[in-house]
Amino acid sequence: MKGCGVGGADQRGNMVSGYELITGTTDEEVDVFGLSVPLITSEEGAKLGKSAGNTVWLDPQRTSPFDLYQYFVRRPDGEAERLLLLFTFYPPAQVAAIMEKHHEKPESRHAQKKLAESVTTLVHGEEGLRSAKRVTNAIYSRDPEALVSLADAELRSMFRHSPVTDLTLRSGMTTLDLAMAAKCFRTEADAARIISAGGFHINQRRVTSTEEVVAADSHVLPSGLTLLRVGKKNYYIVKWV
Repeated sequence: MKGCGVGGADQRGNMVSGYELITGTTDEEVDVFGLSVPLITSEEGAKLGKSAGNTVWLDPQRTSPFDLYQYFVRRPDGEAERLLLLFTFYPPAQVAAIMEKHHEKPESRHAQKKLAESVTTLVHGEEGLRSAKRVTNAIYSRDPEALVSLADAELRSMFRHSPVTDLTLRSGMTTLDLAMAAKCFRTEADAARIISAGGFHINQRRVTSTEEVVAADSHVLPSGLTLLRVGKKNYYIVKWV
């Protein structure tokens, strides 16, 4: 769109200055317009944007369908109704019905889930929503079977901040060998102690034996990856080559 500046309401002053500069430095009649849009803010009044460090991108390479879905699922109750009216095509009467059901059991986050489903579908389509729900189920249910349905990209999206190690599956490799090769522990003594105590998981399945032999059919996901977890939150990804 030529001859038009678009920005948040906090940029209105800059757009007015630009308009005055353009119209004041030419004798020709020009069509110059500025369009400001309301800022999306939190309950505390903090804006959503790059400068605030909480940007949500439409590009799936920057914000995956899972992250977009989870962003809206995590919105506090006080924001849910306003965001449903802003970001979805639900008529006001339907939003009111959604909120009424939400208030019956707030802990189920019904309103936030309807919001997340609508926005994720709008941005990434039905497949994007299905992907977001697959990843959500896999990470929060901690069901070993839920991991099987995930594609390589989905698993990496879930644990993009986790270290990735390339390994070759060799005959006789044990869970202790795997844990040490993936740098899950500093020493074998630490590994043996934590594994025996039940603090080590392979593909969300607890492993308590350091001598269990790693096998392709039982320890490698269809994506060619293996997910390791130490404790509750420390994840490691093994890519088999």
